[in-house]
Amino acid sequence: MVYDLTKRILDIIFSFLLLIIFSPVILLTAVAIKLDSNGPILADTPPRVGKDGELFRMFKFRSMVKDAHKMLIENAEYQKFYEEYKKSGYKLRNDPRITRVGRFIRKYSLDEIPQFLNVLNGDMSVVGPRAYYPDELREQQKSYPNTKDAVKVVMSVKPGITGVWQVTGRSEINFDKRIQLDAAYAVRRSILYDFYIVLKTPIAMLSGKGAM
Repeated sequence: MVYDLTKRILDIIFSFLLLIIFSPVILLTAVAIKLDSNGPILADTPPRVGKDGELFRMFKFRSMVKDAHKMLIENAEYQKFYEEYKKSGYKLRNDPRITRVGRFIRKYSLDEIPQFLNVLNGDMSVVGPRAYYPDELREQQKSYPNTKDAVKVVMSVKPGITGVWQVTGRSEINFDKRIQLDAAYAVRRSILYDFYIVLKTPIAMLSGKGAM
C-alpha cells in the first residue's frame, strides 16, 4: 500500500531528524533524571500492545520512582491509588510516585522523546493511536463493552507517539471517547491528516493540557 510505504519512509526520516534536533534536550533530561532520583534513565514499564496485538517495550524517560508499576500493584499502601488508577482510565491525578523532574517532563511530553527509537524499530509510528497496556485494554472493555469493535480497528494500525486524542485533550478524555477517536483515525488516516496532527502537537505539548 502506497500510504504505508510513504508513511514508513517519513517516519524514519522524521525520527532521525528529531532525535538529532532534540539531542541537547535528551542529554539534559537524562542528567536531570539521574540527579533527581535513584533508578534508570528509561522507565521500566510493562509491555504495550502494538499492531495486530503484538507486545513491545515502549521507550520512555523515567518520570516516576524506581519500580513504580510494581509498587502500585503489590504495595498495600498504594491499594487505594491502584483502585483509582483503574477507575480513572489508567491515569492518576496527583500520583505520589511521580518525581519532581518527572512532573515537568510529563507536563510537556518530554518523557515521550525516546519513543522515536520505537519508530525506528518499526514498533510505532510518529502518528497513530495510543499504545495501551494489555490489562488496560481488558479492564476498560469490561467497563465499556460497546468499544470492542473500535478496539479491533485500532489494533489494525501501529500505535503512535502522537495522535488525535493526544492533541484533543489527552488524559481528560475517557477511554470510550479516546478509542472512538483512535478508531476514526485508523479509518481516515492519510499523509495529509498525519501532517495536520503533527502540526497541532507542539501546541498541545506547550499548553500541557490534559497532562498527568
